[in-house]
Amino acid sequence: MKNMLIASFDMEIGGVERSLINMLEHFDYNNYKVDLMLYKHQGELLPLIPKKITLLREIPQYSTFRKSVKEIFQDKHIKIGISRVLSKMHTNAKRKQIAEPGYYQMQLMWKYALPFLPEIDKEYEIAISYLWPHYFVAEKIKAKKKIAWIHTDYSTIETDIKLDLEMWGRFNHIIAVSEACKKSFLLKYPALKEKVTVVENITSPKLIREMAEEDIDNPLENDNRFKLVTVARLSHAKGIDNAVKALKILMERGLTHIVWYIVGYGGEEEVIKSLIAKNKLENHFILLGKKTNPYPFIKSADLYVQPSRYEGKAVTVSEAQILGKPVMITNYTTASSQVRNGVDGYICELSIEGIADGVEYFIHHPKAIKNIMSNCKEINFNNENELDTLYTLIEQVSNKKVLDDVL
Repeated sequence: MKNMLIASFDMEIGGVERSLINMLEHFDYNNYKVDLMLYKHQGELLPLIPKKITLLREIPQYSTFRKSVKEIFQDKHIKIGISRVLSKMHTNAKRKQIAEPGYYQMQLMWKYALPFLPEIDKEYEIAISYLWPHYFVAEKIKAKKKIAWIHTDYSTIETDIKLDLEMWGRFNHIIAVSEACKKSFLLKYPALKEKVTVVENITSPKLIREMAEEDIDNPLENDNRFKLVTVARLSHAKGIDNAVKALKILMERGLTHIVWYIVGYGGEEEVIKSLIAKNKLENHFILLGKKTNPYPFIKSADLYVQPSRYEGKAVTVSEAQILGKPVMITNYTTASSQVRNGVDGYICELSIEGIADGVEYFIHHPKAIKNIMSNCKEINFNNENELDTLYTLIEQVSNKKVLDDVL
């Protein structure tokens, strides 16, 4: 039995976290003994971690990465606090060159903090870093082979490429969640072509359909308007601000029988609330907040919408399709890898007007909704065999290592 470590940040509600839970639910525990390292032991999905997993103790230094600088100093992690201040200062110095500094600053946070982060004593045969940035597994774990996961469209984010290449160089393999995700990654890091393999997010259709039947407080059930639903973090990447503006356009076109429900939370919540109030949409654009089980809300929707600016592969889109819902996504770079336009979903223009036009199209074309729903019901979404690619990859790496040792 091989010892494996999987590392991620926490178990807050999100697509990456749900995809991790799904993967762990289907893992081969006859051949792998799995330790899970979470930097922070928090989140509504914690109870869903399979019992066969060993959850390692929380290490205080690693729990600092989503805390404020003030909290870090209060917790007496002085050196890590100083490293955070330095990363902020250096990012601010490059503000004019970096349109979206979030990823760049995150890289610097880890780079500057690395000397003050403890290593894990145990040595593993396989170590998987499930969430970028991957410095923990790259620098602080002893393992014969290391694998990093990518979930986003790297062509849309700004990073220090030299820093990233140094980090990626410490991994034997990199796994992308879709072909389009792989393609966009290699446009930025072409030198890594031989390392990248695709393993799709694991889905659990049976579990999703069962959870969709759960009896919960669901305001959609008694709402007779045309119901849009989005499940996403309230962040710039997910485009919820554009959704608010698109709904305003639809109202101005006289389509006042629409309501848009958002299931999720995030750093832009106050910005979104302000935008809703500014456009007087309080009764039409409704934030439901954080929900452990989003599926009853998706099931009650007339249309599932993903208004993202960029995605690797949106887990919630596949989950809506599993529930037989018509889905509409914006034309982000990886969109065509998720939806066959006009067959099992609809891809609209990535703009405020494009979102509004797409929703209006569905309202005026109920037959299109029925066709997409019918096509989704014919698709087999059970893909746990995707893990076979990972197992094969592990063995290939192992075999290559043995060959190298012999030579």
